[in-house]
Amino acid sequence: MSTFLSVFVTLISLGTIFGCLALLIWCSRDKMGMEDGAPTGHTYDGITELNNPLPKWWSYLFIFMVVFSLIYLALYPGLGNFKGLLGWTSSNQNVRSLEEYHAAAAEAREQGKLVQYDREMVKADEVFGAKFRELTYEADGTTYFAIADIAQNEDATKVGQRLFLQNCAQCHGSDARGARGFPNLTDGDWLWGGKPEQIKATIMHGRQGAMPAWGDALGEDGVREVASYVLSLSGRKVDAVEAQKGQARFAVCAACHGMDGTGNEMMGAPNLTDNIWLYGGSRAAVEDTIRHGRHGVMPAWKDILGEDKVQLLSAYVYSLSNSN
Repeated sequence: MSTFLSVFVTLISLGTIFGCLALLIWCSRDKMGMEDGAPTGHTYDGITELNNPLPKWWSYLFIFMVVFSLIYLALYPGLGNFKGLLGWTSSNQNVRSLEEYHAAAAEAREQGKLVQYDREMVKADEVFGAKFRELTYEADGTTYFAIADIAQNEDATKVGQRLFLQNCAQCHGSDARGARGFPNLTDGDWLWGGKPEQIKATIMHGRQGAMPAWGDALGEDGVREVASYVLSLSGRKVDAVEAQKGQARFAVCAACHGMDGTGNEMMGAPNLTDNIWLYGGSRAAVEDTIRHGRHGVMPAWKDILGEDKVQLLSAYVYSLSNSN
């Protein structure tokens, strides 16, 4: 943070602590020379204020917490840019990939300077890493089991399911059936391909799908006509004349979806003939997609999970639509 913000945070933190201490001292001193429990002479609404000091145990506890907070802020970060005398950090924020993390953690471990997050990651890898490798590697320890074979291993798919619930369920749902804008992973319909290696590539590196907006180029009549043709591809009843006009305009869409509308996995262009709609299959939804376009992002998980976990996760996702 900037120097100004650092000073501001420091002053607020220390000012609050010392302000509370000053208030405690002011409330604890004998201000009127009166005995404990004696009336102060202040009465309101029939209630008389008595000279009752704070309990000693409460005052001592408060002082202890003030001292504790000052020691804590001296040892650990909390006062702006001051890193604390111990130099402790919760995580290595300069690490940008899993490989960099492992390299940084190994170097820090040799120097005895592992930060807390790194210590937890190293501990987790020691406890669970061997199990991940046992479920994903063949006996030589260097070659992965085929994803389709891992999908037949009940223990492996259970681990993959837990990884899915922890990392993927927020978008695809705990049952993996997706939601509007998030694909259903159980139906066998794949934008980028449902083969094991394609699923793994999607999880490892992420995907970005873009449907351009055609509203300005087609106009409202064109949008309506193309929507009629697109809906007809999946067997929907539409105005035949409108659909015929839309077929001629569909040439601008064929570059991605193909002349027959069956899509293109290389580009993530969906099949328009199967009546499966990522953003809704109503006429209004289809027209809105054509008019304004769509942009979907699947994040990359390689640097977050590592390839061993991605292998297990891929096997679980593959098993969802290939259970037989």
